[in-house]
Amino acid sequence: MNNKEMQFAYRVRHALDANLENLPETTTERLAAARRVALARKKAPARAVATQFAFAGAAGNGGARQPASLSWLGRLGVAVPLIAGIMLFAGIYEHEHKQRISELAEIDAGVLSDELPLSAYLDHGFNAYLAQRGE
Repeated sequence: MNNKEMQFAYRVRHALDANLENLPETTTERLAAARRVALARKKAPARAVATQFAFAGAAGNGGARQPASLSWLGRLGVAVPLIAGIMLFAGIYEHEHKQRISELAEIDAGVLSDELPLSAYLDHGFNAYLAQRGE
């Protein structure tokens, strides 16, 4: 449809919507029948075409079912990247966990080797002093 046809269809639809209550019943029935006919003639939406990957040995088999060896190979093609991803995430988690432990050990070593007694860190006045000093 070009732009003029679209504008005309929009105007007709708007006029019908505005005067729907004033139309005779026979007209509304004819319009409903015309709509059903138009919907029946409407082209069906194009379906997505599934692509089938064929291996060199299975090419040209006329749509026959692939051998069992190819089906497990296809599953393996999905499983290997999935397992590799899981192993990668586990490795990253383990590395971050060790990094965090190392940082906490450095903090603990710093606190224990400091000249202040441990009770000073528990004092609320000391926290206020550190907050004031940090400003």
